[in-house]
Amino acid sequence: METSFWLFVLVGFGAQLIDGALGMAYGVSCNTFLLSLGLPPAAASASVHMAEVVTTGISGISHWRLRNIDTALVKRLLLPGVLGGVLGAYVLTNLDGAFIKPWVSAYLLLMGLVILFKAARRQTALKQVKNVSLLGLIGGFFDAIGGGGWGPIVTTTLLARGNHPRSSIGSVNFTEFFVTLAQSVTFVLSLGFLSYWQVILGLLLGGAAAAPVAAYATRKLPMRWSMALVGVIIILLSLRTLLLSLA
Repeated sequence: METSFWLFVLVGFGAQLIDGALGMAYGVSCNTFLLSLGLPPAAASASVHMAEVVTTGISGISHWRLRNIDTALVKRLLLPGVLGGVLGAYVLTNLDGAFIKPWVSAYLLLMGLVILFKAARRQTALKQVKNVSLLGLIGGFFDAIGGGGWGPIVTTTLLARGNHPRSSIGSVNFTEFFVTLAQSVTFVLSLGFLSYWQVILGLLLGGAAAAPVAAYATRKLPMRWSMALVGVIIILLSLRTLLLSLA
């Protein structure tokens, strides 16, 4: 590819720093940057999810070993999340890239606004989430369409409604591996592209290098200010991509 391999490493590094500080937004951040670099939406989302298979697998095993898993919650999220992810990946790969790009950018813009809103609001304990399976279906679908969003949609909804943070985050991260794997298989079968291996490898290497730095940053950076900064960056990049797509 014309774009330098090391630029993708940098994107993966930056996205992992964000994810390490917030516990979410790796996919949204990566996909926003990749779209701004000119990658087609399907290729960008597929590359992000293939790189994420490794990171979500490690994360899921870690949460399982630490007993952060709510088995009942996992059962309610798993199959709907996988189904939504496969459906979203199939829809994305069967739509014209030029047509879908403004819509994906609009979705990422919305995700940026959601993150910014979460940074500004005061957390209140509300009633438990109903229709968790539907939440998993929606989260999986839009995660595939936008190259990310499982965490911002599913995790933040569960936490905002008063679910226990430890079991919610652990269960959502554990389930994400299976959703991401299903999406990646669908992308490979639908696209069959190996020409984007540089993107995938770059995101992987950058994310791996950033992991220890991100862990340290989590202890030092105020979460609300970090979320606000990430939200603003995603909004600006999404607006840029959206305007260029509509020009």
